Amino acid sequence: MPSQKIFASPQDVEAAFYEALEHSDIDAMMAVWAEDEEVVCVQPGGPRLVGYTMIREAWQRIFANGRKLKVRLSQQTAITTPFAMISTVLEHIATADDESLSAPVAATNVYVRGALGWRMVAHHASPVPPNSITEAPRILH
Repeated sequence: MPSQKIFASPQDVEAAFYEALEHSDIDAMMAVWAEDEEVVCVQPGGPRLVGYTMIREAWQRIFANGRKLKVRLSQQTAITTPFAMISTVLEHIATADDESLSAPVAATNVYVRGALGWRMVAHHASPVPPNSITEAPRILH
């Protein structure tokens, strides 16, 4: 199970998630996830993974290829309450040895606050057709 690191805010968890992704660090990646069998992860083009163990195994397979990623985020929006945050973001991903970006990925991340601080409970990422990207709305309804 993950370390008992305390994340003081959902923004701290999100930053740690993307840092772990860039460093292919499985321990850091799993430290952001809630220790709950109801956590959910959908990676681009992949199946719906439910539960801490399935999510860990999927990230291990991704990190096993040895490629280091560079992730640039854009069009971030968030809805925050005292106990939850839903964040949407466009992920622009490249490998460290090839700076050309792949098609952007739209991601939705959900964080909740519990006894051990903030943790991720859902990550859903899907490829975005390149010509469909527009400016993010300034007002959410």
